[in-house]
Amino acid sequence: MAMDSDALVLFGVTGDLAHKKIFAALQMLTKRGRLDIPVIGVARRPWDDEKLAERARDGIEKFGGGVDEQAFTELTRHLRYVAGDYREEDTFTRLKKTLGDARRPAFYLAVPPSMYGVIVDQMARTRCSEGARVIVEKPFGHDLASAESLNQTLRSGFDEADIFRIDHYLGKEAVQNLLYFRFANTFLEPVWNRNYISNIQVTMAESFGVSGRGRFYEEAGAIRDVVQNHLLQIVAMLSVEPPVSADEDGVRNEKVKILKAISPISVDHVVRGQFRGYRDEDGVAPESDVETFAALRLSIESWRWEGVPIYIRTGKRLPVTATEVFVELERPPQAIFPEDAPCQSNYVRFQLSPEVTIAIGARVKSPGEAMLGKDLELEVTRQRHEDEMTAYERLLGDVLKGDTELFARQDGVEAAWRIVEPILDHPTPVYPYEPGSWGPDEASALAPPSGWHKVEVEP
Repeated sequence: MAMDSDALVLFGVTGDLAHKKIFAALQMLTKRGRLDIPVIGVARRPWDDEKLAERARDGIEKFGGGVDEQAFTELTRHLRYVAGDYREEDTFTRLKKTLGDARRPAFYLAVPPSMYGVIVDQMARTRCSEGARVIVEKPFGHDLASAESLNQTLRSGFDEADIFRIDHYLGKEAVQNLLYFRFANTFLEPVWNRNYISNIQVTMAESFGVSGRGRFYEEAGAIRDVVQNHLLQIVAMLSVEPPVSADEDGVRNEKVKILKAISPISVDHVVRGQFRGYRDEDGVAPESDVETFAALRLSIESWRWEGVPIYIRTGKRLPVTATEVFVELERPPQAIFPEDAPCQSNYVRFQLSPEVTIAIGARVKSPGEAMLGKDLELEVTRQRHEDEMTAYERLLGDVLKGDTELFARQDGVEAAWRIVEPILDHPTPVYPYEPGSWGPDEASALAPPSGWHKVEVEP
């Protein structure tokens, strides 16, 4: 059994990630009685413990739903700050001293990946990494080769079991519910295969643009930013086989198998788009061909999913902000009742955000003498519980316990990069689209016969 971490070190503690996400998660962990260890921030700015506490309070007030004075006071008892350059060994010598008797620290590298090698090397020199865990954020590389290189850097100081690759999407309650709903309900299993499912659509739509992150987006684009990680993880959860064991590697093993079974995407099965006005954003090149929209078709080479196309669509400046899965079932084999309108296929719909919704589409009789029908959706929407854990709270808590289930494993990361590699190496045309539309018209040619499912959000 994994032992709990006895200290948490945050490199890059003065940056946006800590300010917007991590401080709030630490307050909630403290409030739940799950954080009673030193929390040490490391960065170049000449701060002290008091300044770090001020920054934490500001982040929690602005982005974390407000300060809980009792929990925050308890959290500040544990906060420490070490100022210094990551390239200087003295910084890590002082960090080692601040760690004191800690023997199983967790190091969070909330810094650019280019700094990982510097930090890992310095931790090895000063023996800070002995018995430790390391946490890194996506993106896990820029392509397959860089992902492999990044892994070599991390493995130079840590075993694979001690590397926690955070994709915060995996910590979301709604995403975990996909897996739970599939395997906790017997009625799904007989139809969850190529015999009854016509196609699967996964849509991740955002009504906003790049929100001041033009320089970052120029290096990423929609495929690297969300397809290679978030959306392929959703596809994996929808299509995995039941895990053979309940341990933390059971599900991860099955997800890796599925990712390895997904064929590399053909350039004929992708449409890229860019919203008009993107090139006017700060940090964006005047002639940029980076995609802000992508529509793709995948296939899984397995007994269960052979012949079932999977469609992925994501983009910025679309009509709504929502993530939704639409599983379209085959039509009944024979039409028994005359229809007053074309029959809509049965379906299962999962809305993952902004609300958590599970819905089943069915055909029912319309009132009256004639045997005519109408479409009906049976829907259950779960409102967010006020005590529900955020993704970062859940994931940080799991790191401190040593629970790896919700974290990306290197073989899975590499399998996901292999899927998108062909369309990274051979970029396709980028078509313009109007803000507020569902992307370029060319994407309709890639849609299933019934067309792209219209994602709607309750006002």
